[in-house]
Amino acid sequence: MELIETALELGGETNKSDALTINGQPGDKYNCSKQGTYKITVDYGKTYLLRVINAIMNEEVFFGLAKHNLTVVGMDGAYIKPLKTDYIIITPGQTMDILFTANRSPSHYYMAARASAGVVYDNTTTTAIVKYSGNYTAPSTPTFPSLPDYEDIDAVTNFTRQIKALVDKNHSIDVPQEVDTKLFITISVGTYPCPNDSCEGPNGSRLAASLNNISFVEPDIDLLQAYYRGIGGVFETDFPNVPPRFFNFTADEMPDNVLIPLKGTKVKVLKFNSTVEIVFQGTNVLSAAENHPMHLHGYSFYVVGSGFGNFNNVTDPQNYNLVDPPEINTVGVPKNGWAAIRFRADNPGVWFMHCHLERHSSWGMDTAIIVKNGTTRLTSMRRAPHHLNPC
Repeated sequence: MELIETALELGGETNKSDALTINGQPGDKYNCSKQGTYKITVDYGKTYLLRVINAIMNEEVFFGLAKHNLTVVGMDGAYIKPLKTDYIIITPGQTMDILFTANRSPSHYYMAARASAGVVYDNTTTTAIVKYSGNYTAPSTPTFPSLPDYEDIDAVTNFTRQIKALVDKNHSIDVPQEVDTKLFITISVGTYPCPNDSCEGPNGSRLAASLNNISFVEPDIDLLQAYYRGIGGVFETDFPNVPPRFFNFTADEMPDNVLIPLKGTKVKVLKFNSTVEIVFQGTNVLSAAENHPMHLHGYSFYVVGSGFGNFNNVTDPQNYNLVDPPEINTVGVPKNGWAAIRFRADNPGVWFMHCHLERHSSWGMDTAIIVKNGTTRLTSMRRAPHHLNPC
């Protein structure tokens, strides 16, 4: 977090990282890490489960294992239809459950990951080694997987559009077919002016980020405590259902009046058990369009649609997948595109919603959703324990 704190002080972008890691090690492409490169020993013929978590602060990554097919069977704790692939794309905050069978000639094989390009990204590659047990002559250099290029948007799209929920007699889903509340949320990076152009953002400004033109301000009192204790003046409940103005969100040139967001601690309040649709719309404000991994605490949701360009509220819903959409908790909103999610608000409480690119979240690309209590004790927030320490 020191990188984020320094960037916030200066108002500019965070420094790029020096290396990506797999289980804490950059891999043997780095002299400092060569001896500690993460290794997995496998037995020929056995099938192994990899639980892959993207814990990177600011990069989505491609990941693969040389010469081996991967079968993705789960995402964010829910089953998906088995997806056979040579690589995955995984955003910060996402998790995937992946099977592979050790069925190649006994040797050493690299598993590797590298970034999918964003506005700022680390262009290094991290490696680990899968080595077969038994007697054989190990290669001087393990075989390397074929990963998509940093800027291969088609590779991202081709992978994500194949992800479907596993639905059969043993696995059911409950996609809201009708919705009570609809939100259309724009995702933007902008700026605030600095005295004497003294900050390190564009033209001496300070970088900011927003949802529906509201840059979230963290309150001094925790939102959960304020809501639970009924403490006034901490937050406002008027987070807008739509942005304050509509324009060509993905155009190369933007109007001047969309660059500076408002500041506020605004939240959205939902009735218990209401059905909700949120359309996240990426924007090209400040020419800063990139894939935004949007994450909602307390819930998994169904990704019912996505696409490039501006969302069309008449034609795009006609192509929603309401049969077997994946149920996840972090969705990658395509660069200069949109993603639509649906869920039932059946978990009462205060839930943070934010971009999982840490620098964007630190700039204010956040809000919170408050789900009211139901009518029974079991459908209401749990009471705070007596031993709870004050925040």
